[in-house]
Amino acid sequence: MSANNRRAHNFNAGPAVMPEPVLERLRDEMMNYAATGMSVMEMSHRSKEFEGILERAEADLRLLVGIPEAYSVLFLQGGAHLQFSMAPTNLRPPGRSADYTLTGAWAQTAIKEASKLGQVRIAGTTAGSNFDHVPAQEDLHLDPGASYLHFTSNETIQGVEWPAEPVPPDGVPLVCDASSDILSRPIDVTKYGLIYAGAQKNLGPSGVTLVIIRNDLLERTPENLPVMLDYKLMVKNKSLYNTPPTWGIYAIGLVLRWLIGLGGLSYMHARNETKARLIYEVIDAGGGFYRGHAQKHSRSRMNVTFRLPSEDLEKQFVKKSEAEGFVGLKGHRSVGGLRASMYNALPVESTRALAQFMREFQRTNG
Repeated sequence: MSANNRRAHNFNAGPAVMPEPVLERLRDEMMNYAATGMSVMEMSHRSKEFEGILERAEADLRLLVGIPEAYSVLFLQGGAHLQFSMAPTNLRPPGRSADYTLTGAWAQTAIKEASKLGQVRIAGTTAGSNFDHVPAQEDLHLDPGASYLHFTSNETIQGVEWPAEPVPPDGVPLVCDASSDILSRPIDVTKYGLIYAGAQKNLGPSGVTLVIIRNDLLERTPENLPVMLDYKLMVKNKSLYNTPPTWGIYAIGLVLRWLIGLGGLSYMHARNETKARLIYEVIDAGGGFYRGHAQKHSRSRMNVTFRLPSEDLEKQFVKKSEAEGFVGLKGHRSVGGLRASMYNALPVESTRALAQFMREFQRTNG
């Protein structure tokens, strides 16, 4: 591959790196999908060709994750931001409260949006320690009468991740914003009432939002909701009430096949553990030169957040890393520092290269 065509070591937090075989397939079929004489982005969403694409994507997702028939799958728009409103609008009856865990910036945003529409109760928070860990089960104060318990499985900005989901009281559905670690490890869907995830980190390109909802919860959907907020209507129309993000859904379908071909979520979990370990080992061996934000028991495998001894060194780190083909290592603007986002499609070779770069940077600047 020529230098001009060299792929970057892409540590962007999202939109993020996609699998090269998927990008190549998208490129090859850009002008003519399956001898139709059209690109997928040109064809009708009511055509048999696109309906086949949508059905295949759902079937592969069900196979990969193990989604029971008691759950519906939706491919929507609006990102997790819309779900911050859509979930409480559908699942929280009038006069009822919902429990939320507060573990970082995205949980905070979810709480802010849900609070605009009704009562929210904070069942557990780590704000006092600057969101450097997730709460233990015994530290949660759960309401057995809550309409649901919401948590954010991985916080991309703070770099903390739940090692296992919280356990709600009997009869309280568990709701999860899984935008940044969806499909990174096996998951028991039957523990959840609702899972939602923006596509742009582990699933595919931006513009699609995956929703997995237990069918009995659809009975909570109020009458006369605005149509774009109505889970029940979207399920009834199989994600085709309005024009869906057709190209993005097709790309997600290819990503799902790529994951199945590699060996599924158990394989991907092991690969993600390897990538995270390569970087955390450098941080832990750095003698304080690299300071990880998250406590060890809550470290994210998807987003490694860390600081250097000074902001000047952090700026040098970013500048030198970019010169050597690394992108996306600057921390989120709200917290600063550095962040390496390592989603499913990031090759192990990229994390090895980053680990070596970090060791060399410490050697010359420590």
